[in-house]
Amino acid sequence: MSRRYFGTDGIRGRANGLITPELALKVGQAAGLAFQRGEHRHRVVIGKDTRLSGYMIENALVAGFTSVGMDVLLVGPMPTPAVAMLTKSMRADLGVMISASHNLFEDNGIKLFGPLGYKLSDDVEKQIELMLDESLDKKLAQSASLGRARRIDGVHDRYIEFAKRTLPRELSLEGLRVVIDCANGAAYKVVPEALWELGADVISIGVEPDGFNINKECGSTAPQALCAKVREMRADIGIALDGDADRVILVDERGHVVDGDQLLAVIGQSWKEDGRLAKPGVVATVMSNLGLERFLASEGIALLRTPVGDRYVLEQMLKEGYNVGGESSGHIILSDFNTTGDGFVAALQVLAMVQKLGRPVSEVCRRFDPLPQILKNVRYRSGRPLDDSGVISAIQDGEKRLNGHGRLLIRPSGTEPVIRVMGEGDNHDVVEEVVDSIVDALGNAAAAAA
Repeated sequence: MSRRYFGTDGIRGRANGLITPELALKVGQAAGLAFQRGEHRHRVVIGKDTRLSGYMIENALVAGFTSVGMDVLLVGPMPTPAVAMLTKSMRADLGVMISASHNLFEDNGIKLFGPLGYKLSDDVEKQIELMLDESLDKKLAQSASLGRARRIDGVHDRYIEFAKRTLPRELSLEGLRVVIDCANGAAYKVVPEALWELGADVISIGVEPDGFNINKECGSTAPQALCAKVREMRADIGIALDGDADRVILVDERGHVVDGDQLLAVIGQSWKEDGRLAKPGVVATVMSNLGLERFLASEGIALLRTPVGDRYVLEQMLKEGYNVGGESSGHIILSDFNTTGDGFVAALQVLAMVQKLGRPVSEVCRRFDPLPQILKNVRYRSGRPLDDSGVISAIQDGEKRLNGHGRLLIRPSGTEPVIRVMGEGDNHDVVEEVVDSIVDALGNAAAAAA
């Protein structure tokens, strides 16, 4: 069955375009019905980021859930990993995060978590999708069985204490000057407060949300302001979260960006030294740099690759028993602590390393030199350009030229008619020539099919 609503990370699209009040209400009804198991009073935890449209979607979801007899606990702006954690710790049947992650304010989305705090499986999402396209009128609760909704206080403190407990009890961040960029998003209250409680000298930016400025020229997808602030304040480290705080990138004391691949290298190596790796391996996606794979191999750590998307990383971790995984974009999943990517907890693990080693972030977080990587997109209107004989030949020729000193990844986008061509290797010029030859062949095939 093709998926009309769910993508790789919940349902996402333009607010009041794809994500309408009608859709949100129906999602509340369908998800509520899917997770009613047993005779107990069912309940759902709903969090959100700071987008203007969050008010509209939140109220529509409340109407949907209460109409099928579920009680609703509203926690307001909270990081996505906090909602996942609260869903499990509060014994809720379902968790919902209203967010479009790193997108700008015009978009929004609905992420769903099961009772154990994990994102839903494909099968459960398909079950909900089927209900979205059918009438649910006969499945609604009777008048006396409707749900109630209430806002709850104190959940910010619960997440702060949870995050602090991921560090050794005696560890303090005293002496560290930290610039935190919360992307004017969901973490704007909890993360600066948690850093201060841990003893850091905290300088906060991206903590003045107005409904429109989430991820706008700030956060993990636009770290230029953070780089400048770190240099200006002579800080030891900068931390940039995205709008819902499930991903992170760091900035060292020189103002240089540290991406998710370097974070996986730091955590993977240090956890192996401390005997904390469940197995000698780290899970990443096909987009992670070959330099990371080579570095981990030199440390006796395998790199397992999955399709793009943190849900696939987590699935592989759970299936094979690994406890460290993530993406180069900064989704870092540490399954000892949480059931989804948690940007703040990942940053805390690196801060612990910095304090333990007593060395600057530029040394701690530069574990390998990334190989040159080139990514280009080819748009097409119709047909299957990847099946074209000229394209197949160009890919084969490219792999021969790289000859084990690099790799190619050619894949269709899951959201638009675009084919992504990624090449990386030891020689930048060779990689560029190989990628360009494949892009040319794809372009010719696309033009012939148009």
